[in-house]
Amino acid sequence: MPGMHLYEYAVIRVVPRVEREEFLNVGVILYCSAQGFLQTKFALKEERLRAFSSAVDISELHERLQAFERVCAGRREGGPIGQLPIAGRFRWLTAARSTVVQPSAVHPGLCVDAAEMLERLVEQLVL
Repeated sequence: MPGMHLYEYAVIRVVPRVEREEFLNVGVILYCSAQGFLQTKFALKEERLRAFSSAVDISELHERLQAFERVCAGRREGGPIGQLPIAGRFRWLTAARSTVVQPSAVHPGLCVDAAEMLERLVEQLVL
């Protein structure tokens, strides 16, 4: 049996009206230190988002979610946060915030392949 590795993940949520605390899961961010893995994957379902609020700006949401991708990838494109060590980037991305795009609490698990686990979590929690 291949070695199991600890991973941590958070669900990325869109909260169109923060005061109502209603949200829609739109993505997952997954970090696995042992595999040097930090990646996010998202899927915006416009119909479902519009059911929460007709004022949702889809292009702005795409920009915010793409910023998560840039920070995960690191390098200069991720700005100052993207240049932090991988664990620091994950902690920054999963810090509690009161904005339209919010992370859930962080949850741990064990996996063999972090990329495969990310796909599975997106399938279970988002799609």
